[in-house]
Amino acid sequence: MLKNRYYSGPPSDHFDGRFFNLAPATPDKAVEEVKRWRRNARPQPWPESVAVAPVAPAPRREATRITLVGHATVLIQTRNLNLLTDPFWSKRASPLPFFGPKRVCPPAVDFEALPKIDAVLLSHNHYDHCDRATLRRLAKRDSPLFVTPLGNDKVLRRVGAKRVQTRDWWESCDVGADVTVTVVPAQHWSSRGLHDRRMALWGGFVVHAGEEKIYFAGDTGYGDGTVFRTIRERVGAPDVALLPIGAYDPRWFMADQHINPEEAVMIFEDLSAKQALAIHWGVIQLTDEAREAPREDLAAALAVRGIAPERFLAPEPGYVWPAGAPEL
Repeated sequence: MLKNRYYSGPPSDHFDGRFFNLAPATPDKAVEEVKRWRRNARPQPWPESVAVAPVAPAPRREATRITLVGHATVLIQTRNLNLLTDPFWSKRASPLPFFGPKRVCPPAVDFEALPKIDAVLLSHNHYDHCDRATLRRLAKRDSPLFVTPLGNDKVLRRVGAKRVQTRDWWESCDVGADVTVTVVPAQHWSSRGLHDRRMALWGGFVVHAGEEKIYFAGDTGYGDGTVFRTIRERVGAPDVALLPIGAYDPRWFMADQHINPEEAVMIFEDLSAKQALAIHWGVIQLTDEAREAPREDLAAALAVRGIAPERFLAPEPGYVWPAGAPEL
């Protein structure tokens, strides 16, 4: 086994020199499986561009406000703190500026209009979630606290991050103003190259803002569902759940790592969440489904399960929750 250059620590129920999933354990994709997907891929056409109405958030807010910036990037404003998940402002999700998945819509918040960020919640090190160019800009401009699962500090230090807190699953970090963040499990994997698979940990976050709970899933498969029921049991039912609904086809290849809209609804129920907002769709084409398919499939899954559509929304980037709340 290659030496783990991201993290070294004692063995645990999900670490043996590399990290692994628990619910259930999932095998790494073989090279032949990747080739089979690429060879047989039938990606549906996407639009070249999608217009987004720009949003200019207030500098601070006491009451909770959530702005969907695009993909998995979400601005959470609460208790006069600004938290940002998986910041991605680059044009491509790639190590190369001229190749790789290209965004079809810009971030709903211009970087210059982004308020000072107090904490960045980084779920894992894949390029569409761990964008070094954006992380470098944030580190230089705001010097925020970066909270991330074990091992991802190696990437953050390289972009100039000075304040980094790493946590294992179920461990928490105080970010100030009666707000704490707990890293929770996800069914996924990590890698930034060909030889570092599963060397850094992946996960989601639960933001505890006083009595409120906001769950950000990051990237995840459904597995056997115990991850999400355990989150509810150990941390509590979230007031708002930010759940991915895109990048799921073909299922034979993607199911271990990305949920589809039907599974997102199952997670919503497993968590007993009051409200859900869809993320991780409509910005960059990572897999085979059409751009609108996640939203259409979500509507169908909610109807089948008898859930009111307003309880799980899939709006375009720029949506602000709670809807209709005045900007102060």
